[in-house]
Amino acid sequence: MTSRLVEQLGTQNVAGATAASLAEQIRALILDGRLTVGERLPSERALALELRRSRSTTTRVYGLLEGDGYVSRVHGGGTRVTLPHSARASTSSDDDDAIDLSIASMDSTPGLYDATVRSLPRLAALRGTSGYSLRGLPELREAVARRFTERGVETDADEIIITSGALNAFHLVLATIGRRGERALVEQPTFPHALEALHRHGYRLLPTPVDVTGWDERHINDTLLRSRPHVAYLIPDFHNPTGATLSDAERSRIATTARNSGTHVIVDETTAELDIDRGWSPLPMAAYSPQVITVGSMSKIAWGGLRIGWIRAERSLITRLLATRPSFELGTALLEQCIAVELLQDMPALTAHVTARLQAGREAVTEGLASIGGLSMPPAPGGLSAWLDLGAPISTALSLAARDHRLVLPPGPRFSTGGVLERRLRIPITLPPERAADAMGRLQLAWDDVMAGGSSARLEMPNSAVI
Repeated sequence: MTSRLVEQLGTQNVAGATAASLAEQIRALILDGRLTVGERLPSERALALELRRSRSTTTRVYGLLEGDGYVSRVHGGGTRVTLPHSARASTSSDDDDAIDLSIASMDSTPGLYDATVRSLPRLAALRGTSGYSLRGLPELREAVARRFTERGVETDADEIIITSGALNAFHLVLATIGRRGERALVEQPTFPHALEALHRHGYRLLPTPVDVTGWDERHINDTLLRSRPHVAYLIPDFHNPTGATLSDAERSRIATTARNSGTHVIVDETTAELDIDRGWSPLPMAAYSPQVITVGSMSKIAWGGLRIGWIRAERSLITRLLATRPSFELGTALLEQCIAVELLQDMPALTAHVTARLQAGREAVTEGLASIGGLSMPPAPGGLSAWLDLGAPISTALSLAARDHRLVLPPGPRFSTGGVLERRLRIPITLPPERAADAMGRLQLAWDDVMAGGSSARLEMPNSAVI
């Protein structure tokens, strides 16, 4: 059985590699979070057999990593991932000058301050209550339900739970319906923290490919019918990170197949309202099956600091979710809910702001990429990012080189289930134009470094969450 380390390395990356190169690749996996601190690695002998290399080579690999503080070896206790205790702390000037492309999110909507002021009387009226909000404020659940109805799927407030963000909602769903050891169908690439959540709840992942041109519907349906996964996690609108959108016909067929295979479809609509110029509006996937579970969030249309999300599901599942929720959380903050009520009352203003900001960000990224030989802008009719084809498996190398120019850039494999997608790179289109132009300038410097055959001399890089 292939170890997780070798899965993450990928056989195409280790053929003929020197011990120093293998150590550098493993270090990159650790620093990118794909190998976790404390994780046990294969023994030298087992790794040598998997890689079909000599024992002396794998001994040298682990020796280099141990010398730099990235693994610890204890006789009889195996080799485990660590981080250097003497890592150089970043100075404040370094932090201020770095551009973090691991976060694909905009700053707050201009209406946030006014909505906060308007929300205060609503909050004051709640002071006589306990302050706990397990289901969510009725006014906010009604506003979320109304938005679903406006988009084409009739929804009642009783089918809504308010949560502390979409990822919190996803964890609540998995805590309620999850089955350890079962299979989960996931898109590849996809939102990295969703993969981590599924792993945490004990699922075995079945990837299905997605690209800027869309999904392989036949592969999805065949996997659903053949493997009958317990859950499927999909991002059908402005998919993160490719920006693709499932057609209405594809949604209908996939929902029908999932219903026939007994699969719980969990749809992430965090990016659903991030339209620039798609030119059409699909129905929510919940319109095609009452069993579809939908999670959504205010984070991308209003502000990431507004930790408001929701779940739309059948009433019977809502009852189960409410029974599970107190085991790890007693509700969602009331102030944020009051603000969200005010914001959702003016969705045209929210969506207009989103469209303008994303369009400006897209133009800046397009212009920046045009000056980098070998890279071009893929279709990005909306969503958070552009999904670049680098033309060669150099994503991790480019990510490491970018750190030398104070650019935090998660490589393509960060969005995959097994260390693949080394030809791909996610570039957010959410930065202000001047900041995006600066980021593209730094990307060009990193690109030139990699094309010239250079390698990063950095001993550490930040292990950032990918948003």
